[in-house]
Amino acid sequence: MNGFFTRNGLPRDARDGQRSRGIRGRFRPLLLLFPVLAMWCFARPESRAQNSAPAAKTAAAPAGNAQNGKKLFISFGCYECHGTVGQGARSAGMRIGPPPLDLEGLTDYVRAPAGEMPPYTAKVVSDQELSDIYAYLSSIPKPPPAKSIPLLN
Repeated sequence: MNGFFTRNGLPRDARDGQRSRGIRGRFRPLLLLFPVLAMWCFARPESRAQNSAPAAKTAAAPAGNAQNGKKLFISFGCYECHGTVGQGARSAGMRIGPPPLDLEGLTDYVRAPAGEMPPYTAKVVSDQELSDIYAYLSSIPKPPPAKSIPLLN
């Protein structure tokens, strides 16, 4: 044979003359990096909201209408990934209600999302409409703690 294959027909790794490490061996560094990258992506909106909290208090936010926000939440299709009350789903969008973000954090994320969500520019969703959606998400009551549900204890 020409030296590219071993006697049993398996390819050699061209760099070091050893047998090929296979898919797992070649992508191991990427597999180890993926969880770190995933945590960074999901931590970004929360950290941004914490960092922008003082700025949100100083800026005058437009008052939101929860009833209009519910209509907008449905009409823009937010419910398709985030559920009708912002509960989220494992296979789709994250939980967004009751709001884990402040209004400014929500606006920043909607304008430039980090995941599969498409960006919604100010031409598509105005700041007032986002304020209404935030008011709707804020009006949703928080779920009871798991300790208060007898079936779960």
